[in-house]
Amino acid sequence: MADEELDVKGLTCPGPLVETRKKLKRMEVGATLLIRGDHAPSKKEVPETLAELGHEVISVTEDAGAWEVVVKKKV
Repeated sequence: MADEELDVKGLTCPGPLVETRKKLKRMEVGATLLIRGDHAPSKKEVPETLAELGHEVISVTEDAGAWEVVVKKKV
C-alpha cells in the first residue's frame, strides 16, 4: 500500500505529470505515491519522466482503460 494517493482521472497531458510532480515535492524522500489516471498517453509519460527525474517506478498497471503507477520518491 502506498503512503499517498493522487487521482488524476479526467486530466490530459501535461496535467497528470504536473500534478504528480507537485505532489511529490510535498512528500518525504522514501515515501511511495499511487497515481491513478485514465489518459492513455500519460500512462507512458508519467513513469518515464519520473524515472528520468531519479524516482523509482515500482509498478505500472492498467485495467479497462484506467491505469495506476506506484512510484517511490528518491530525490
